Amino acid sequence: MYVILAYDIGVERIDIIRNFLKQYLNWVQNSVFEGEITKAQLYKIQGKLKSLIDKERDNILIYTARDQRFINRLSLGTVKAEVDNIL
Repeated sequence: MYVILAYDIGVERIDIIRNFLKQYLNWVQNSVFEGEITKAQLYKIQGKLKSLIDKERDNILIYTARDQRFINRLSLGTVKAEVDNIL
């Protein structure tokens, strides 16, 4: 499945969250990751993020699609990182 994940979290947790997500997804903008992962990996990511965030202050959005082909992506300006498949 193809995943787009965006977060709005406290600055003291940014490095921890970012370094964890880099193991599974491509870092495409300061608070946005995307990439192709398995359903099992998504459940693992969700479980770990739940343990890392402050549920009273932080917010993480996860969008899923069966395949990247079902998502139209338009980038304006400088691309932070090229998207590739980590699998």
